[in-house]
Amino acid sequence: MVRLVLFDIDGTLIRTSGAGIKAFAKVFETEFNAVDGFEKLKFSGRTDVSLVREFFTVHGVPCSDANFRRFNDRYYFWLEHMLAQSECEICAGVTEFIEDLKRMPSPPVLALLTGNLRLGAELKLRKLNLWETFQTGAFADDHELRDEIAAVAKQRGEQLLNRKLNGEEVVVIGDTPHDVKCGRAIGAKVLAVATGGSSLEELQPHNPDWLVPDLTSITAHSVIGNGL
Repeated sequence: MVRLVLFDIDGTLIRTSGAGIKAFAKVFETEFNAVDGFEKLKFSGRTDVSLVREFFTVHGVPCSDANFRRFNDRYYFWLEHMLAQSECEICAGVTEFIEDLKRMPSPPVLALLTGNLRLGAELKLRKLNLWETFQTGAFADDHELRDEIAAVAKQRGEQLLNRKLNGEEVVVIGDTPHDVKCGRAIGAKVLAVATGGSSLEELQPHNPDWLVPDLTSITAHSVIGNGL
């Protein structure tokens, strides 16, 4: 029986019409006078910290704690601004899938596993009234590497459940190969959805346990109750 379900955010739970990407670009432009090469950054499945570090390095900006704090402070301002102006939506099947999980006789812990900074994740999910759905989670504030974020998310789930979990008791739900990889890093099962950064054809070679166009194509019970 699965006891912990870890959800990615962008492209898995919600779409924000690129509000986060627009906010990144605005901060780099206004705070660091860095505008070239932004289009080369690959956001899907990455952590916010790794993206900032990459762009700092490209533009010769020192990767200091002070510069990261400067970026973060302005990023939250611009993200809230961009979200207010963006078309945002919950991905197909998400609401029903989550409600089905909650209605189970022994519902699993619902948690976040995301490359977003925590406050950025909260701003995005509050926009669509999803933040309070999740009991815990792990974020880019916890670690720069996604595999390590997954380990923190699993640990926090274990703390809520007051026991250790084996891999078969954890499911990671995400939309990129990075999500599959970090799920495997903690021994979890992986449900991959083609609602965001990667197509079915791009996800298939990474061998997730389930691969679906979106969450309307699979029931919560088939994932949580019966496993494979």
